[in-house]
Amino acid sequence: MLKNYFKIAWRNLVRNRAFSAINITGLAIGLASCMLISLYVLDELSFDRFHEKSDRIVRVVFKGIMQGGEMNEAHVMPPTAAALKADYPEVLEATRLRRGGSPLVLLNQKLYTDDQLAFVDSNFLQVFTFPLIEGNAKTALLQPNTVVISKRLAEKYYGKQDAIGKVLTFKDWKTPYTVTGVMEEMPAHSHIQFDMLASMSSLEEAKSTSWMISEFYTYLVLPEGYDYKKLNAKLPQTVDKYMGPQLKQALGMTMAEFRKKGNNLGLYLQPLTEIHLHSNYQFDLGTTGDIKYVYIFGAIAVIMLLIACINFMNLSTAGSSKRAREVGVRKVMGSEKIELVAQFLMESILLTGIALILGTIICLAGLPLLNSLSGKSLGFSLKALPALVPALLFFGLFVGVFAGSYPAFFLSSFKPISVLKGGSAVVKLNSSGKDIGLRSGLVVFQFFVSITLMVGATVVYQQLKFIQSKKLGYDKDQVLVVPAWALGKNLPVFRDELLRDSRVSNISLSGYVPAGPSDNNNYMISPEGNSSQLLKTLRYEVDYNYLETLGMQMVQGRNFSKDYGMDSTAIILNETAAKALGWQNDALGKIVSRRNNEGKGADYRVIGIVKDFHFKSLREKISPLVMTLNQGYGWMIIKTKNKEVSGLLAKMQNQWDSFKPDQPFTYSFLDERFNETYKTEQRTGQILGLFAGLTIFVACMGLFGLAIFTAEQRTKEIGVRKVLGASVAGIVALLSKDFLRLVVVAIIIALPVSWWMMSRWLEDFEYKIDISWWALAMVSLLSVAIALLTVSFQSVKAALMNPVKSLRSE
Repeated sequence: MLKNYFKIAWRNLVRNRAFSAINITGLAIGLASCMLISLYVLDELSFDRFHEKSDRIVRVVFKGIMQGGEMNEAHVMPPTAAALKADYPEVLEATRLRRGGSPLVLLNQKLYTDDQLAFVDSNFLQVFTFPLIEGNAKTALLQPNTVVISKRLAEKYYGKQDAIGKVLTFKDWKTPYTVTGVMEEMPAHSHIQFDMLASMSSLEEAKSTSWMISEFYTYLVLPEGYDYKKLNAKLPQTVDKYMGPQLKQALGMTMAEFRKKGNNLGLYLQPLTEIHLHSNYQFDLGTTGDIKYVYIFGAIAVIMLLIACINFMNLSTAGSSKRAREVGVRKVMGSEKIELVAQFLMESILLTGIALILGTIICLAGLPLLNSLSGKSLGFSLKALPALVPALLFFGLFVGVFAGSYPAFFLSSFKPISVLKGGSAVVKLNSSGKDIGLRSGLVVFQFFVSITLMVGATVVYQQLKFIQSKKLGYDKDQVLVVPAWALGKNLPVFRDELLRDSRVSNISLSGYVPAGPSDNNNYMISPEGNSSQLLKTLRYEVDYNYLETLGMQMVQGRNFSKDYGMDSTAIILNETAAKALGWQNDALGKIVSRRNNEGKGADYRVIGIVKDFHFKSLREKISPLVMTLNQGYGWMIIKTKNKEVSGLLAKMQNQWDSFKPDQPFTYSFLDERFNETYKTEQRTGQILGLFAGLTIFVACMGLFGLAIFTAEQRTKEIGVRKVLGASVAGIVALLSKDFLRLVVVAIIIALPVSWWMMSRWLEDFEYKIDISWWALAMVSLLSVAIALLTVSFQSVKAALMNPVKSLRSE
């Protein structure tokens, strides 16, 4: 019986090649889109879940409010791990990590750069599942000056030699390190990404008992089944017990008094598996994702598949009149309804099977594009094939049954007496309001989704364009940024030579750059004699040329100057810092104090107010910032006079090489560093645009199917109208207006929904656009134009048909 069903299904497929091709193509695109998005979503959801204790590990984070300014930081204080382990029996393990940067490795007279190192506690490899190929995870990092390196580095440094016991020399560190372990590469879906793990006992800062400094990423292991929120509720006690006394010593007030003034400091727990998608903390270990985008793309995957199935239903029922007589004859010959249902389901499954094969090919072909847009390395693993193939087959079977169920029951419901009387009887049988309403509703849903995605892509594009054009308070164009630390004593020579070049306008040296990677230095200040008015700021250490090089403007006072010998104790505030201190108009000459946890510190005299500039993402408000004088350190920031810098770069390369520094010459452009901050939004907009295009393409195929169905139903009506003198234009308008009405309904529903959704998305930005009416109007007109173009083809074809042929059977 199945063999017979398959033969008939294949014959029908071959007999209606064009119709089947449209059906298969739409379904294949839907299946491919669903598979591609599913790969992305599953990768995002898999972060940090490979650890054996992933469901029991939490990270300790720091949150606070000070003078109305919020602090959300991913790292905490050095003694936090030991204190929590000692005070709470539910903390089974506590381990720390501290960034070590990219130290220069000197090996066989050769320097190696760009390999990331972290200092970790000795139990780190027992908490996290980073397997060792060589060495013992329990003892590898017990002793000071020991290091575990990745397999890639072991091959890079030592080739085929055994790495264990080898000595690793870091050029700028006094003490060499002994290799005690070789680990597998850290998986891409880990928020921890380092090439080397050095023993924390090597680091003097790790022994600090200060609760007023941070930079230590701290993780806890809790018992199985334990609710971390119970421990989270106890952490205020820890803050009061350990941070309270040091706060009183530094500020002269108790923690209760500190909180009474509207301030607060606290430790909180965050599950390991939530770090990648649920983090909004500063100083995180890597680029994090956003659960909102996972929901958005997951919904798009389901909707794309649903739209493809809807198309299948519409296109299948559109050709119903061609199958009506077949159904009637088979019923007269004794076929049961269940047999007809099975036959039509077999056809659906066959078409879906072909679409699945084509969709898989499209998916594989589209993977490089998706990887390019998402910045990932997604793919199908050979290890996963035994599970993947059955999953795909089941997926195809499910889609085939789901998409084919309505056409199967619809076609098998034809009454033999009615259908054998002639085509007009079929039309009457299947033109009920219920059937028309269902098909119309499906088309409205398709265009509702398409228009919503188009609006989303448009708003993302407009927001990114707004970010690009917004005045930032500094000039990011024609600015080169060069990491110049490696030049050492030759740095002034290099700078002076460049300043003599006519293509260079100005040069500054600072470790602080307002876009991209930069030093971070939290700075607690207060007005002189009022330590209770504590203000958390970010400090920029700059030279005399910093403000001029970046085109920053002074609102009050002056810049740092060599003409004033006391500027080493001078300070410049941004407008936000001056306002927070209550000095909007009279800040000049005021004294600000900075105190450490022992009550010691320094005083600075305010010499100027710099106009607010954006040194963080536009998602965040401009926060208080101060600038102090520090020459000859950090990045070399070069303002050029024109955009053509290839000749200048070549000169810089030659001069750099002449000094024979430890690092190769590298550079970046400040505007590119700025754009990198919004890479997530750029990728989101591109992916939304891609799938919006695919969605409306598939939706138009559904509209085309409904146009075929309607034209078949109204063939004789069109013939009569033509005989009575109707024009081709009049008939095209008659057939098109019903479809355009559906698109208009979709627009009326989609616009308020998409406006609400994108307004919510824009809430993540402190500085954002207002969604313009013309953008919504543009999307609406484009949707109508696309729909009209799709329908017109079939409408014109029907209007041009010879009325003699359509009326011959009457």
